[in-house]
Amino acid sequence: MLQTVWVSSPGTWPLRKPDCHRDGKQISWKCGFVRTIIQHPCPRHYPKGRRKARMLRKIQLCLCFFFVSGILYEISLLSGCFFSYMPMSKHFLTPEQVLNLGKSIIFLETTERLEPPPLVSCSVESAARIYQDRPIILFMKGLTNDTALDLNSSYAAFSLLSSMKNVFIFPLQMETVFQETPLLQWYNQVVPEQEKNWVHVSSDASRLALIWKYGGIYMDTDVISIRPIPEESFLAAQKSRFSSNGIFGFPAHHKFIWDCMENFVLKYNGNIWGNQGPFLMTRMLKSICNLTDFKGTEDHSCQNISFLNPQRFYPIPYPAWSRYYQVWDKSPNFNHSYALHLWNFMNHNRKVVVAGSNTLAEKLYKAYCPTTYQDLIRNAKLRDFTGSEDAA
Repeated sequence: MLQTVWVSSPGTWPLRKPDCHRDGKQISWKCGFVRTIIQHPCPRHYPKGRRKARMLRKIQLCLCFFFVSGILYEISLLSGCFFSYMPMSKHFLTPEQVLNLGKSIIFLETTERLEPPPLVSCSVESAARIYQDRPIILFMKGLTNDTALDLNSSYAAFSLLSSMKNVFIFPLQMETVFQETPLLQWYNQVVPEQEKNWVHVSSDASRLALIWKYGGIYMDTDVISIRPIPEESFLAAQKSRFSSNGIFGFPAHHKFIWDCMENFVLKYNGNIWGNQGPFLMTRMLKSICNLTDFKGTEDHSCQNISFLNPQRFYPIPYPAWSRYYQVWDKSPNFNHSYALHLWNFMNHNRKVVVAGSNTLAEKLYKAYCPTTYQDLIRNAKLRDFTGSEDAA
């Protein structure tokens, strides 16, 4: 069983109210049912004897209280009401409970670092804002069950992310994740210290296992969400006839993902970068589909799997990745995109967003992860202030 770690108490990050409460209209059956129970409490039946009546009244009140509490708890786990109105502290929830809510957005950090850099923070925040009715989960390998990070933590990004009501941060326990999948045997035999690309390979494996077990959408931590993805079963084309594995979505226990895990083990070669990642997705898709070139902004479909146009996530292809960190005369509108992949793997010079630089990446931060951007500005001012004091 996956175990949880307390990363924060719930914050006050504003979220859109779910439909069940919006303007008092369109009340869903769940929220309406609870409202009916609260407004019309359990009926009281008074027997003739005062003592019996008093006792029965107490019993009825207790039963009503536990009944309503149970209903509210179940609804909190099944509906969007949870994220806006549930007062329960997030540290009581286990990964399974959150993942079983369904349709999670999953991010992975397979290095040991505990401080998410701004691009990771922006990716998670943008997803939390775009998918306000869905759990956003960041699994981090560096976390342990003994890690206690709260709002006063020295890790600023933890405070920022964990204050968002639909964001959850859990330890990544690979042995548990790979249970009941073809990947467990591979994991028990592989020696991470001898693997050339272990950070990437372990991430490739973990994302497959999590999506197969629980369903939802996986995103790399350098993907900025700009509008909801309407598809449930999809792969993202990086270019014509070639799939990425940086973002994909499937319902739980989908055969394609199971087949990918089997092929992962069968064709394993950790020395070839991407062999268990985009090349795996591409060869598995080619085995069931006749891939053709994209024309315009159309998507392709094969066996109920949508193969989404490169414009959806890769409007700026990887050879031009540095354009995200350049100033544009006229910024693109990305009208055909659901999210933007910033190609952090290509960013060997570690280009970053600088406040006031007017680059495309800075504009994306302002628009889709404003809290991260404000934190970026505060940190820059603090560094300038500290630097001026040291100079004096």
